[in-house]
Amino acid sequence: MTDIQPPFTDIDINTANAGFYEGYSTPIALASKIAIALLTAWALLLPGSAESILSLLNTEILGVFNMFYILAVGFFAWFLIFVAAVPSSGRRKLGKPDEKPEFSTFSWFAMMFGAGLGVGLMVYATAEPMNLWATNPEILKGKVADRSSEAVQSAFRYTFLHYGLHAWAIYVVTGLCLAYYAYTRDMPLTIRSALTPILGRHVNGPVGAVVDVLGVVATILGVAVTIGFGVSQLVEGLYSITGMEWLLQPGDNGSAPTPSVVGLIAALIVVMGLSILSAVSGVGRGVKYLSNLNLTLSTVLLLIFVIFGSFAFATTTYGTALVDYLLHFASLSVQAYSTDTDLGEWQSANTTFYWAWWIAFSPFVGLFLARISRGRTVREFVLGAVVMPSLVCFAWMTILGGTSIDLELSGIAQGSIVNASQTNMLFATLQHIISEQLFSVVAIMCVVLILTFLVTSADSGLLVINTIMAGGEEETSVMHRIIWGGLLTLVIAALILAGGGGLVVLQNAMIIGALPFAFVMVAMCVSLTKALYRDRHRDRIAEEISIKGQA
Repeated sequence: MTDIQPPFTDIDINTANAGFYEGYSTPIALASKIAIALLTAWALLLPGSAESILSLLNTEILGVFNMFYILAVGFFAWFLIFVAAVPSSGRRKLGKPDEKPEFSTFSWFAMMFGAGLGVGLMVYATAEPMNLWATNPEILKGKVADRSSEAVQSAFRYTFLHYGLHAWAIYVVTGLCLAYYAYTRDMPLTIRSALTPILGRHVNGPVGAVVDVLGVVATILGVAVTIGFGVSQLVEGLYSITGMEWLLQPGDNGSAPTPSVVGLIAALIVVMGLSILSAVSGVGRGVKYLSNLNLTLSTVLLLIFVIFGSFAFATTTYGTALVDYLLHFASLSVQAYSTDTDLGEWQSANTTFYWAWWIAFSPFVGLFLARISRGRTVREFVLGAVVMPSLVCFAWMTILGGTSIDLELSGIAQGSIVNASQTNMLFATLQHIISEQLFSVVAIMCVVLILTFLVTSADSGLLVINTIMAGGEEETSVMHRIIWGGLLTLVIAALILAGGGGLVVLQNAMIIGALPFAFVMVAMCVSLTKALYRDRHRDRIAEEISIKGQA
């Protein structure tokens, strides 16, 4: 059997030996700060220009790269299915052969769930099914009427698409690639490591630095959008508890009131202050304990909807929607519409927006997943981080979102949920299923849950940003965690102000920032395929040598 050279693992990321950036890669840190500083200054000094230009760029990107986003994410999902199913790759351990996982399964799942999707579930648990019940491809094709009982199935088909196997595959592709090199080859836990099979020694040069900078910038923008949506819902929740009018402002053209700029900035400062404190304490303490609290409170909220909501409707919907989603899984992986049509416009504003959001979040969540998954097999990682979270998301969406739809279908809500703002639909639904006295208690719990989810997302992001800039080192400077916490706060505040308190600017900046990293992710899959194939070949050669030696 032909011999194969040992894999290239000699990554040399120069870090400062002394001074302010001691232990950090100065080029990566400075380039990241300059890019973010320019975006922040532009948004603050020329908010109108920032909003219009980012919106135009976003429209052009979605028009040109809509098909690329759809096909790339479909490829990620099928790639992971293949890697987990093949025995030689599925049983490989992310670490030494006898290494045990660092965290218990409960804490592992809690941290993964909180960092990956906590805020999104709180905001979109009711809003996503309700929005897709009003418009989705089947409705646009004229096959079913909007907001009808017949439209429920297609509404949840696309809800499951946006929060199911395809979505989590984006995170896990990045996480698996990073974990494989870091824990099987003892390479730095940083983005460039995942490209060594195709770039070789070039990862030690400018190309590697650019890849890491793209990871930092995408992470910052992805976290910014998540925090932006989360603080909006946090303000809505605080208003429902306190009734303080300064938290909201009138909606456009008589629409539902929305969070005020003052309310958003105040909530942002509180969230980021707590996030910095948690990030300083590290993964093993702050992030772990907050994640466990998140999962516990989420379970309580789910039980409230099970007891008081439309559980029978949700159970039936879950079963039929899951079968429908799996039957359409292959077609949804490749179904890309032209953006010149109504279907294309819908797809670019919905599915493609979600894929860009998940991709922007993937350097952060992927690296974080890798950080907490050492000692688990590839198959365990894929099943635990793709399949299980997807099933939980499906249950969450059908129980909470199904209750909202059922209240509208039965006429109980009388349009109060449909007409609520996106971040207030959860509270509007709760007001119909529980008493006024219990609502106050549950609303407080929801506000705490939103707050802890936000803090978990932000502090995990801060830890990951610092890990990348420190050349993969997991123990990073407390001072730099605090500094980046402050910078992230300024970025989000500037983009909120640029959009007049809205989230459009945040979304546009994120979609633009996600595109370059999407190409990096495709290259990471190619690299991992090559690495798995060659490592299997090396194992066979080692086995043959061992057998010959014994003979």
